[in-house]
Amino acid sequence: MPDEGRRSRLSRVSVPLSRNEGILLIALVAQIALFSLIAKNFATVGSFFEISRLSVELGLLAVALTPIIITGGIDLSVGAMMGLSAVLFGLAWRDWGLPIPAAAMVSLLAGGIGGGLNAVLVARLGIPPLIVTLGTLSLFRGIAEGITHGATNYTGFPPAFLQLGQGYLWGVIPAQLPVFAVVFAAYAVLLHRSVIGRALYAIGFGAAGARFAGIPVVRRLGLVYLLSGLVSSLAGIIYVAHLGQARSDAGGGYELDAITAVVLGGTSVFGGRGTLGGTLLGLFALAVLRNGLRLAALPSELAGVLTGALLLATIAMDRWRGAGRPLARVHVDEESDVKNSQVAVLCAAVIAGSLIVASTNVWLVRSILPAIPSADGQAAGRVPAGGGRPVIAMMPKAKGDPYFVSCRVGAEEAAKELGAELIWDGPTGLDAARQNEVIENWITRQVDVIAVAVENRAGISTVLRKARERGIKVLTWDADAEPDARDFFVNQATSEGIANTLTDEASRLLGGTGEFAIITGALSAANQNEWIAFIKKRVAEAHPGLTLATIRPSDDDRDRAFSETQTILRVNPGVRLVMAISAPAVPGAAEAVRQAGRKDVHVIGLSLPNINKPYVHAGWVQTVVLWNTGDLGYLTVHAGVQLLRGSLSPGDDEIEAGRLGRLQIRENQIILGPPLKFTTANIDQFDF
Repeated sequence: MPDEGRRSRLSRVSVPLSRNEGILLIALVAQIALFSLIAKNFATVGSFFEISRLSVELGLLAVALTPIIITGGIDLSVGAMMGLSAVLFGLAWRDWGLPIPAAAMVSLLAGGIGGGLNAVLVARLGIPPLIVTLGTLSLFRGIAEGITHGATNYTGFPPAFLQLGQGYLWGVIPAQLPVFAVVFAAYAVLLHRSVIGRALYAIGFGAAGARFAGIPVVRRLGLVYLLSGLVSSLAGIIYVAHLGQARSDAGGGYELDAITAVVLGGTSVFGGRGTLGGTLLGLFALAVLRNGLRLAALPSELAGVLTGALLLATIAMDRWRGAGRPLARVHVDEESDVKNSQVAVLCAAVIAGSLIVASTNVWLVRSILPAIPSADGQAAGRVPAGGGRPVIAMMPKAKGDPYFVSCRVGAEEAAKELGAELIWDGPTGLDAARQNEVIENWITRQVDVIAVAVENRAGISTVLRKARERGIKVLTWDADAEPDARDFFVNQATSEGIANTLTDEASRLLGGTGEFAIITGALSAANQNEWIAFIKKRVAEAHPGLTLATIRPSDDDRDRAFSETQTILRVNPGVRLVMAISAPAVPGAAEAVRQAGRKDVHVIGLSLPNINKPYVHAGWVQTVVLWNTGDLGYLTVHAGVQLLRGSLSPGDDEIEAGRLGRLQIRENQIILGPPLKFTTANIDQFDF
């Protein structure tokens, strides 16, 4: 009898769930229709498969999380397990010398152990899954960072393995898509066509009741957490094949995106309700939204706003529907109709909002970037062969970094001057995987030129080569990729010139002798590591009295630089100068020195004049070294348009760059010029 009663309640829940899925499907179709109208190349077969390819890793995590959330649990460690599995895969292949299949087995074994640990703590010991998986998230990520020291990046994997993440079957279907299809089918059988699946729904309604009904709750819960670890490891292997790199931060933030997809698909965060079909719809709703916004050249942040609003509303309505309602209530259909109408209104509002934002942005772009008439009546800067304005897609390392915000000003100036359309987009933080994802979207959109400030040299080079194969011109700026992955590198200054200027200034302030510390951005940043190498070389050759005490990362975050400087002052009391080589790190270090009252410690570094003026005038920062960031953005757009026109070609030794005049090119590196030094004497003369 208890089993029959529970099956009866489950059948009543399925009615509103199927309607929710129907509404989500309608919203997805409306989304596709909208982006088909406003986004270039969105409504193509290639775009559909590209969306599918970019969704595989996230989709695997979402599939694994669906039965866990149905039981009323959560697994926040799936993204961290992806990172740990990726690192172990790279370690086993490169350092241990194992073949690819054996390295994959090591990675999967680690996933099984991690999932098993969650299973024991949650199912056997009864510790709340939120607490357990929050702890294992830190544990797995910490182990990965310990193995790599936060800097090692495993690359150079065999081409045959990379085909799993980058190749296509019959030239159309992404090679990793069948892997996702197999996992999805297996989970569908487990959850919807087996006794185990029915038990998981019963546990979600109430674990105590499930135990009284004779369901082995411990074993069933343990199984889904164990499988979650294994699937996360599989996602990590595909991630490595997709990006061609294995880093400790792989999968960062993926757990939240996966949970979002599951909940959007109708799975209740309170347990007992959900389907894999709904999760798939939620996954594609997210993927289509992000892909469509990028192809339409709309702000990518809008995806987060719309997704967050929809997610909060979904959870709130789910809670409202379930609050105080007995499971045996008779009038389920009537209540679900009311709630579904609310969901329909919400979806309509989101779609309407997207349309309004799209229309507004199109109007703004047309008003900000008007064509500049030339002597012959044509728009200046037009590409003769293309018949339209050149589209320059430009990516910073991090959109919110004030350094790159100032670069954008110069880029927009050049775009307006040349009659080009500038697309400025990228991750909000230092995320090499997101950079690759944006470039994939730009390839689908078929932009004319891609210009990237590279976060991870090895990881991004593969997708840049793909862009060049598709006929897109490729530039790098601020930080370089592999030489064969781009046409030109727009170099703000030579690495040796930057290093020598900083080192010579440090020696002058310290009187030729003393300890100094370096605060960099990310430990894996190729350009900053190159600067550090030249700094060490300059110290050895010209300033033997200087001693480099330590190098600490700031992740291009002011607060992290503040904290790291405090640590340096405590742990290395002999340090008399902090050299920060990341724009936000200089004011962060200066604030730490100011609060410590350490007038005996100098602060210098690479940064923007405006954010350092108060510290320079107060004497906490002695020297800021940089180039004109606006000129860097301006030069990059100029180089992109000329490369597209054919007036700039590999092998040229100079370029005519508008108001910047003629600039030198050395080995396909366009040199902006020597760095500037900003002190109390001249810093007020500059405004950027």
